[in-house]
This record gives sequence, structure tokens and C-alpha cells, in this order.
Amino acid sequence: MPALGMAQETGLIVSWLKQPGDAVRTGEALMEVETDKAVMEVEALADGFLSDVRAAPGESVPVGQVVAMIADSADVVPATQIRPVGTEPAAAAAPVALPEGQNIIMPALGMAQETGRVVSWAKVPGEAVAADDVLLEVETDKSTMEVPAGHDGFVAALLAEAGQDVPVGDVIAIITASKPDAPIQARAAAHSAVSEPTPVAPTAPAPHRALEAVVAPDGRILASPKARRLAAEEGLDLGRLVAAGHKQPFHVTDLETLRNLSVTQVDASILPVSAAPATMMHAAHQIGARAPLAGTIDFLARMEAEAGITLPPDTLWARFAAEAYRAAAGVAEIMVEVAALGADPRRIANPDRARLSDQSEDTSGRPAALILRDLTASPITTMRVGPSTAPILSIGKDGESYLLTLDFTDGQLSEDAAIAFITGFAGRLSEPLLHMI
Repeated sequence: MPALGMAQETGLIVSWLKQPGDAVRTGEALMEVETDKAVMEVEALADGFLSDVRAAPGESVPVGQVVAMIADSADVVPATQIRPVGTEPAAAAAPVALPEGQNIIMPALGMAQETGRVVSWAKVPGEAVAADDVLLEVETDKSTMEVPAGHDGFVAALLAEAGQDVPVGDVIAIITASKPDAPIQARAAAHSAVSEPTPVAPTAPAPHRALEAVVAPDGRILASPKARRLAAEEGLDLGRLVAAGHKQPFHVTDLETLRNLSVTQVDASILPVSAAPATMMHAAHQIGARAPLAGTIDFLARMEAEAGITLPPDTLWARFAAEAYRAAAGVAEIMVEVAALGADPRRIANPDRARLSDQSEDTSGRPAALILRDLTASPITTMRVGPSTAPILSIGKDGESYLLTLDFTDGQLSEDAAIAFITGFAGRLSEPLLHMI
């Protein structure tokens, strides 16, 4: 189970896109996984044949736990036993006794990332740490990023060294609630002993768990990201498929059934709470645009060279988004929520009325009027995750351009206001200096 977000601990399997015995190729979609933020397709990381499936649709699986194997041959199903995190193989003496606490894993900072290199640790064993404190720097083939601890407590063990490449999902540190008596700085061998599966003697293949369509335990409707997107674009209500008795998870092919489903075929009394009839829901809309990267890059470089001020791009985006939204929607106050994919969001009140270098986080708890999602550090260019309490402006990157996607409903923005907003924002990104004067 991959880590699709920085603070993710489990992932819900929405559906398997391959069946046991099917041939798979590297990069081919293998399954769909739902986190608290999105539903995403997970790709196969090797060529071979899907085997030993250990988790069914609707099941939540801890990050790092094996959910299936890819075998070299369709006739071979390897048997593998995964030890509980923090234990050693029975046949080998444990070099260290690891403390009980919160396991920190190597995060996935990109969709196709297999490993991350520990650049440096910002904390030392035994040191107190807060959830938002930077714990380490991780380098991938695309960037170097700071990784927060994610938990309050004390660093009880560091299980990887600076310069070491660690597979995504492997445990790299342990944080305990109380200060450890003997904090651990483990070597690479200790790290491998914690997180790698232990091969056992081959036995008869374990029976595959049936990949039957099921309903999520909390009543959520299980559907592929593409099916959700198309249903939202057409104003189709997936809850009507549930009410009509069709099996989940739903895919694009099920939408034709939904289009042809008459109202008389649906028993409204068995609709889930989350599946309100389409007539009671606001229609979802999406508008896309492009803006050149050069405008933002040149402006931020000029700020640093002439004023000695170093700013992240999202500071400029928040200001321009607030300006454009205020002009298009005619609002007096605006709270902008800014977040990179998988990172904790921060809220800024009226960022267009403050200095660029003084956009402090608002902790009042007031709801966001506009959500700004930064996708530029990931290979994702556009993203739709379903209805939101506020319009969502996603900023991706494609070559020398920003890709701008605005998701909104009728109850949030009119079509004219939405067009004016994204046009105004794209124009400001194209010529930042002109709009800062």
C-alpha cells in the first residue's frame, strides 16, 4: 500500500483493475486507492503477473503493508510472510530492541517514486519533536523536500542514515510519547530488518480472496476517479446505481446504465445519506486555462535580487487569486486556503491586502472561500476529487506553462464570475510586475 499523502496512515482499496493471473506491465494501472483527500490509480512497478492478492475492495490497509505480489510467471505464486513492524525474524538475533511508538515511513513524494534518499535529519535521537517540525529532508529524482514529523513526542529511533536510499513505505523513524531512555541511531542493516518482508519456504499457493464488489464500511460510494469525474460533469448521481442494486465499485461502463436508469427503477427509501438525488445537488463545473511559467519565475527572481526577499510561488498565487476572486465575485473579505498535494493546508485572510512577505497564517478557524491546490511538485496536471465547500483552483505544470483548473458549483460561482476569475488570475500570472504596481 503506497503512501499517497504525507500524513497518510492507511489507504482504502476502491477496486482492483487487474485480476489474479492477469499480465501487468510497469506503469499500468493496478488498483484504485482512496485516502482522506482523493481517489487515485496506483501503477504496477514491475512487469509480470498479478498474484497473491491479500486485500479486497472496501478494505483499509496500513501504508507499507503488502497487498499483492507480481510474479515472473502466471504459474508461480510466491508465498511471503510479512512480519509485524518492529519485530525481527525468529531465526536471527535482533541487533537492537526497537521502541513502541509511531512509525514514520518513507513518503511517496511523486506518483512513480519507488525510493527516497535521506539527505539529512533535522532532529537527533532523543530530541523532542512537534507534529509540524521538519524531521528530515528527502530527495527524489525530481526534487528535495522537507518532511514533517507528523506526530508530537520524542525521536526514539532513526532507522536510516543520510545518503541512504529507502523504499517508499519503509519505516525510517519511530516517535514515542515519552522521552526514550536509550534512543537509537540504527544502521542500514537495522532498517532493513524492520521493514523488509521475510521469504519463507514455498508452500501451496494461498487461496485468493474473492475480488467481489462491496460497499465501503462507512457508506461511501466506491467508484473509479474517471467515473466520478464524468458523473459530476454530466450531473449524474451514482447513488441511483446503489439504490437500483448495482454492484460497486462503479466504472465508466456503469455510467451508461445510470443514464438509462428510469426514476421508477430507484427506491428512494434506500438511498444512502451521501447519495442525495441529483435534483437536490448543485451541478459541478470545471474551467481550464494556461499561463506562462516565466512570469512568476522572473518576478520572484527580481524580488530576491533587488529586495533580498525570497518567496515561495504560492505566496504570489494566493495574492493574485484573492485579487481576481474579489473582482469577479464582488466579495469584501476572502479566506484563501493554500496546500501542496499531500501537505497540511494553511489559511490566509485577504492575502491581496498584505505585503507579499507578510502573509501570516490565519488560525481563527473561519472557512475558506477559495481553495488553492499546488500540484506543481507532482506529475499530476489536473485533479478533481468531488464536491467541495469552496471553489478549488488547482495549479499544475506542463513544460513552460502553468495548467490552471477551476472546479466550482452553481451555488459557489456563476459561469460569468468563474470565467472572469480564472481569466483574471491567468492574466496576473502572465505579467506579475504589471499587476503589483
